[in-house]
Amino acid sequence: MGLLAVFGVLAVAGLIWLWPTGSEVSAALNKIADAPGVTYEQARIESVADGCESSVETPTGAAACLTATVTVTTGEDEGRQAAVELSGANVHNGLRAGDVIEIARVPTGDGVHYAFSGINRLPVLITLAALFTVATLLVARWRGLFALVGLVIAGWVLLGFMLPAIIVGKPGMAVALSGSTVIMFIVLYVAHGVSMRTSAALAGTLLGLAVTTTLGMLAVGAARLSGFADENEYDLAQLAPGINFQELLMVGIIIGGLGVLNDVTITQASAVWELRAAAPGWTRLQVFTAGMRIGRDHIASTIYTIVFAYAGTALTVLLLLYFTTRSPIDLFGLELFAGEGVRTFASAIGLILSVPITTGIAALTVGPGREAVEAPKHGAGAEPGAVGAPSGEAPQQHE
Repeated sequence: MGLLAVFGVLAVAGLIWLWPTGSEVSAALNKIADAPGVTYEQARIESVADGCESSVETPTGAAACLTATVTVTTGEDEGRQAAVELSGANVHNGLRAGDVIEIARVPTGDGVHYAFSGINRLPVLITLAALFTVATLLVARWRGLFALVGLVIAGWVLLGFMLPAIIVGKPGMAVALSGSTVIMFIVLYVAHGVSMRTSAALAGTLLGLAVTTTLGMLAVGAARLSGFADENEYDLAQLAPGINFQELLMVGIIIGGLGVLNDVTITQASAVWELRAAAPGWTRLQVFTAGMRIGRDHIASTIYTIVFAYAGTALTVLLLLYFTTRSPIDLFGLELFAGEGVRTFASAIGLILSVPITTGIAALTVGPGREAVEAPKHGAGAEPGAVGAPSGEAPQQHE
């Protein structure tokens, strides 16, 4: 507990030292500005027709653009009808009459021009968030409520500290490590309470995070990764030239590993405590051995989670592999794939090693079972198997 307190103090000190000032954030974000007079309004689609005045047909004859007739529902032009062109990906959104979209109102020399800006997806997201909250509270009850509170606070640390600090050019690794440590303290202690069990899980999480960070740094350097995988990085470099993109890649590895590490370590710590309660006569080695059997099952299932989570998010890119004449092995050496490979493998190795680390810490710190304390070690009162049960065997219970 004392060592964890030291790490906690250092993380909070890092948070205070690295926290960006309002002027720093404003100076960085002022680089992004709309044209003078541009406002964003809501509009309801009345009808959608094929083609646009400025569009051409695709080689297959299908329209490359749609024209939506909309009624403006907010702002000074409320009630006014206008034509808005939908092109590119927006042709395939399935927009139809009755949908609400966001449009940009752009003043011009001869009047006002309206351009498509986005779709109002907020109602869908709010509904899903509400269902998520209800499901969490119904199943996990008070523990779920505390988990949601911890999630909100962790989100505040991420959005209020880590991202702005990176944007203004603070050291990415220091931001990631201090912010991630604070997040883990908050999430674990708020959701699971302050106890030796939670502290064992937290210690395992931080050590697993250290393994992930170390491996990630070595791999990023050895693979000569720049952090520029696609056009998003180049766009960000134009807007925030102070960002070190190699460090940004490492920040992504650290943040990406938090959730899975938290899941594994708290499960392992809880398993050790339950094993001690069920078999109070076991030695710490026997508790560790039994806990590792649980951990191996957890590792097997969690590895699938990591790999398939990446496959799901990168499905479009993976499909493109089928349309190239180059060997897939050669393509996996490109930064787009190699960066994700480093991220996945570093996180997976940290996750795997966190299982024995957490199980060992928990086995060393879990208190002795009540029966083990009260039962005599020798003499007629001691039941066979009550103390020092065979490895992997629960003590025999006699009626």
